[in-house]
Amino acid sequence: MALYENVFIARQDVPTTQVETLTNQFAELVTNLGGTVSKKEYWGLRSLTYRIKKNRKGHYTLLNIDAPSAAVKELERTMSINEDIIRFITVRVDELEEGPSAVMQRSAEKSDRPGGDRGDRWGDRPPRRERPRFGDEGAAPVATQGEEE
Repeated sequence: MALYENVFIARQDVPTTQVETLTNQFAELVTNLGGTVSKKEYWGLRSLTYRIKKNRKGHYTLLNIDAPSAAVKELERTMSINEDIIRFITVRVDELEEGPSAVMQRSAEKSDRPGGDRGDRWGDRPPRRERPRFGDEGAAPVATQGEEE
């Protein structure tokens, strides 16, 4: 049997519990057709690069599959029929990753940083000094040419 990685994107308005149900249904489908699903990873609700079927975000999920090609074709057929799935891709690989995928490793690295995923943007920066703005009452008069203070 061949090894595959399948990533699918579910619509943004679908609850997370339903995405888990879809993932389990797809895994069961592969298992019934003689394959195995070694890993299921939910990557979360993420922004799409461009709109797909009027969606700006989607629930991403990864499946690592060891199955015959007929099982993968049936899985893809089922995904294309399901209206909650907006995109999917299946790639044949030489070997499956054992640990967390690169996406999960990256999100773990972001959470380890201070200040969240953007880092410490402002740090211990001193507050901006107050200065009079144009039209403020009580601002110090500015000397013009020919006048002395």
